[in-house]
Amino acid sequence: MARDNLQGPLSGKRIVFAFGGGIAAYKACHALRLFVHEGAEVRAAMTAAATRFVTPLTVQALSGGPVLTEVLEPSQEAQYGHLDLVRGADLVVIAPATANLIGAVRAGLGGDAVTTTLLAARCPVLLAPAMNVAMWANEIVQQNVEALRAIGRYHFVGPASGLLADGDVGAGRLAEPEEILEAARSLLAPRDLAGRRLVITAGPTREHLDPVRFLSNPSTGRMGYAVAVAARERGARVTLVTGPVELPAPSGVEVVRVVSAAEMLEATLRVVEGADAFIASAAVADQRPVVRAAQKVKKQPGTEDLLLERTPDILATVSARYSSRQERPVLVGFAAETERVEAHAREKLERKGLDLVVANDVSAPGSGFGTDTNQVLLVAAGGTDRLPLQSKRAVAGAVLDRVVALLGS
Repeated sequence: MARDNLQGPLSGKRIVFAFGGGIAAYKACHALRLFVHEGAEVRAAMTAAATRFVTPLTVQALSGGPVLTEVLEPSQEAQYGHLDLVRGADLVVIAPATANLIGAVRAGLGGDAVTTTLLAARCPVLLAPAMNVAMWANEIVQQNVEALRAIGRYHFVGPASGLLADGDVGAGRLAEPEEILEAARSLLAPRDLAGRRLVITAGPTREHLDPVRFLSNPSTGRMGYAVAVAARERGARVTLVTGPVELPAPSGVEVVRVVSAAEMLEATLRVVEGADAFIASAAVADQRPVVRAAQKVKKQPGTEDLLLERTPDILATVSARYSSRQERPVLVGFAAETERVEAHAREKLERKGLDLVVANDVSAPGSGFGTDTNQVLLVAAGGTDRLPLQSKRAVAGAVLDRVVALLGS
């Protein structure tokens, strides 16, 4: 099946997505689709029970390829059988992983398309359990889970707690599709930042005029958060200094929340010492009111004047701190521009003594604030790389590739 030019962190990765028989199979379909959107080549297998909840035709439409449902069935073997399905795979994802399926995997059984495929797998396996709360708490199920964990090649995501389909409340819900995708990214990510510490700023700052009004910008923090998550997946210890955003805190990341540019500078200087890289992706407000009113300012007749002053330049301050030191962190800045993008980025690179500037035209479609995609220039002393429009998660990976190279040099 023809695909759009999808580019993402999983581009070129071969994922086998295996469905167990449970009501959560409908939710697993969304997870499968996320893998496709990340650029992965997804092949699918289903147990006979899984086909009672979601049809193979649905899974085929979502994955873009045939679905293995029978072992040794001639027409399916002509496409790919259980051996070919998993040959060369980078990861097998099982969702939902039912109690029966977990037990069969632990016992090494191979009685259907999913378990037989797993017996031939040599890659990591990610299981996303989903079952009734009592079944999940069953001692035998827990022993099976721990036995698989001990092997080292089997990994688990979830289950989550909450209201289950049968009305019970507790652990047993399938992990959210985004969580399954994130767990897969972590398993497949290179560990080239292990032992490194990164400090990242993200989101906007707010410069208050009074208790209810402020100067800010439309930044959502998605780009900086994507960099933080990608760095953690690659083994780094990450401190994220974030302005006000509506994004959940990334797991495994130290989060420092601030509001104003002054607070972001103070927090950054407090945590940046000893860091291997400082990535300043926050959209810091450039001006703030000279006077902040203690109470809400009421309307006045006629025109009103607002006197502004510059906020501290966080990236320039950090760069100046290390300018006379022999060892300093890799310094990466972001430049959101509306014209002469490369020229402005290069001027910023040189003026602030940076190693890399990630620049984008925020007026371009799909590249501005609040989007899931971005199209950037990577501007360094040695030249400029133009990246295609892609997910912010993919952009984060490309930025970290450059950071790794700079750390190595």
